[in-house]
Amino acid sequence: MTSTAPDSIPLVILENKVLLPFVVTKVIVRGREASTLTRKIQTWQDKRQDAFIGCVPLVNPTSSKSDATSVEDGPSEASTAPQMPMPPQSGSADRSTPSDGLFHFGCLAKVLRVERVGFGGYAIFAEGVSRFRVQAMLQDKPHLLAKVEHFVEQVEDVNSRDGDLLTQITAFRELSKSFISKMRDLQLPDPLVAQLSKIMDNSKPGVMANVLVSVIETTFQEKLDYLSTTTLKARLIMANEWMTRQLHVLKISQQIHNNIEGKLSKKQREYYLRQQLNAIKTELGEKDEQAQGGSAGSAEDEELAELKRRIVAARMPKEAETVAMREFKRLKKLHPSSAEWSVARTYLDVVADLPWSKHTQDVLDISKARSQLDGDHFGLDNVKRRVLEYLSVIKVKGDLKAPIICFVGPPGVGKTSLGKSIASAMHREFHRISLGGVRDEADIRGHRRTYVGALPGLIMHGMRKASVNNPVILLDEIDKTVQSSYYGDPSAALLEVLDPEQNNSFTDHYLNMPFDLSKVLFIATANSLDTIPAPLLDRMEVIQIPGYTFEEKLHIAKQHLLPKQIKAHGLEVDQVQMSDETLLKLAENYTRESGVRNFERKIASVVRAKCVEWAEFKESGNMDNYNQHVTEKDLETILGLQTYEKEIAQNEAEAGVVTGLAYSGSGNGDILMIEASYMPGDGKLQLTGSLGDVIRESAQIALTWVKAQAYELKLTRSANVNLVEQRDVHIHFPAGSVAKDGPSAGIALATSIVSLFSGKRVPTTTAMTGEISLRGRVLPVGGIKEKVLAAHRAGIKTIILPARNRKDVTGDVPESIRNSIEFIYVQTINDVLQAALIIDERGMEVSSQWIPSRLESHL
Repeated sequence: MTSTAPDSIPLVILENKVLLPFVVTKVIVRGREASTLTRKIQTWQDKRQDAFIGCVPLVNPTSSKSDATSVEDGPSEASTAPQMPMPPQSGSADRSTPSDGLFHFGCLAKVLRVERVGFGGYAIFAEGVSRFRVQAMLQDKPHLLAKVEHFVEQVEDVNSRDGDLLTQITAFRELSKSFISKMRDLQLPDPLVAQLSKIMDNSKPGVMANVLVSVIETTFQEKLDYLSTTTLKARLIMANEWMTRQLHVLKISQQIHNNIEGKLSKKQREYYLRQQLNAIKTELGEKDEQAQGGSAGSAEDEELAELKRRIVAARMPKEAETVAMREFKRLKKLHPSSAEWSVARTYLDVVADLPWSKHTQDVLDISKARSQLDGDHFGLDNVKRRVLEYLSVIKVKGDLKAPIICFVGPPGVGKTSLGKSIASAMHREFHRISLGGVRDEADIRGHRRTYVGALPGLIMHGMRKASVNNPVILLDEIDKTVQSSYYGDPSAALLEVLDPEQNNSFTDHYLNMPFDLSKVLFIATANSLDTIPAPLLDRMEVIQIPGYTFEEKLHIAKQHLLPKQIKAHGLEVDQVQMSDETLLKLAENYTRESGVRNFERKIASVVRAKCVEWAEFKESGNMDNYNQHVTEKDLETILGLQTYEKEIAQNEAEAGVVTGLAYSGSGNGDILMIEASYMPGDGKLQLTGSLGDVIRESAQIALTWVKAQAYELKLTRSANVNLVEQRDVHIHFPAGSVAKDGPSAGIALATSIVSLFSGKRVPTTTAMTGEISLRGRVLPVGGIKEKVLAAHRAGIKTIILPARNRKDVTGDVPESIRNSIEFIYVQTINDVLQAALIIDERGMEVSSQWIPSRLESHL
């Protein structure tokens, strides 16, 4: 023991930790008094004096701790001031003894350095020096101070006549060599082995014993006994006993490792730890005892029994039940800690949860179903009729394969909500699957179980969630699946799902067994049919859902949208009232869409404004001045100036300007302005306005026809004169940022060119659509109802259509629209020119050659 250590030293209390001489440790102190102790250590070090602290184990961790400094060493914590009797007054002969919570021996430690850690914490790095016995406590604040008796640390044999000590030293050296050799064999951390080897070669027996006792597995009580032993001989006897025990454990561990390593194949490596644990329990004789009353085992057995009951209760087909039970028997042989066990368990959970035989009973009340559909949606007679037909056949026949219906229409017309209404009318479960952006075939068919994290596809996931085998499944945005990517073709995977002749045995890659989807009512939605592959489209019954007229929007707003928004904003129905005229103005001048989504947003804006007005009047206590009516004038105050005007009808007719009708890929109809002009040149045709190949070809055909018919149209003085020999023609479609394509503008292009060169104008209230052939025939086009509705919204009064599209107007366009617009059906370009061009103010008259006998009635 060094002579510089004082008899009274500050104490640091350690929990579940014993510091031995010649061992370096880190102690973290915290609390209000920690700074006092560290300042004292810093003062000693500033004076170039050795700073010592006493590390005393806490043998009663339950001792209460007040606001004293807390100490951490690794995971353990202790206190520099546990509750203890206050020290007696100075000068007293009888000092107080340590508290029952403190061990009576400790280790004097030399402070190597102090570092600040965290907020209010200090890390003290200290090296054990010697043992001491606590004689009395001198103080407990600001930190513990104790009077101690130091013991000289004996580390080697100073008396060669003691044969027993020499024997213990020799045995200890041999055990130490065997221990380090065994650590190398077990491939324990190299730095630790190298450090122990260095200490053994250069250190004395006492030092080596202290270090090894700190390393090997010993109990806390054994370390306390070793700390309180002051003679080298007694400490070596303890160390030799514990080293022998540790070597025996290492030999058993190596034997277990070797036995298991030889038995395991590459696939079975994952069981290594579990089998090693079982081997250890067998060595200790605990395996049989655990097998008799292990709670974990019984819980696992109960869990498997419950899983088997679910499999049986699912009442799956024979083939599926055979596969499930085979997988269940395999699961029982696997250990819960293995990865294959979790894969098999997840698979059986999915199989047991699927609705193999569970279904809902259809409520076959036709009148009630009709009332439900009428109450949820206005119009849509074709859709309602088809659903009622399906229910009626089921009621008469008893069963029927579910149809595959595809609703096609522009956004916001109620395709998705209509699917929910159908499920509600049939009292079936409803599940929606969004197919927009799906690019992987596995999203439909599922992943094979050989992949990590494999799961069933969207179809089987929907069946599991619906919990019945006859739900209504809505395949939303089926036209927006990615076609034939690197990951496969999702549309091709849907062929089996949507084929009534095949989907009774749909096989998901994850399940790898057939599942009956024939009872499911699939409803698909799309904005356009152009992007749906023909084989997939052939499997579906397409029902067009066109845009709404202003009258339909008015009814929808009064019956659904306005009450819905009033309720959503916490008002009563009588607190916000809008007249028919106000709603129509809102629909005509603030929205221009086929559906009602934006219309609903505008109504919500109006309701919010009235909500603010109502809240302000309520706060002021002047509710009598609150006006619940929303007038047309209020719309401009709330929503600003009108967004849309019926500008087409207000424009002045000009030569070369024609109004066409277009149908967008999203299912919306729109008007299409066409402007033509010419300038000196050499007969070139220039087209602008973000045009596609089809519409460019239509322009070429229109110009070719006009050039061929220029003399008959009295645009040239001779049949041999080229109309555009010294002129360039430029045709422009305004709204150049919007892509445009399709054949619908053929007759409008031809009319625009004829109007340009003849000077005759087309009325702004006249619009037209139709494809043109090189011989001047007018061919039919699609999207008639959407185009007619767009024309009606824009204020068009006359529409020129191909004669073969008459059936579309009669069957699809509402009667109110047919009565407000004049429809002229044409078969040739001559018919179009006769119906569209008007006599110029300068007196130019239409050539008699333009007037076929079948159109004389229009003159």
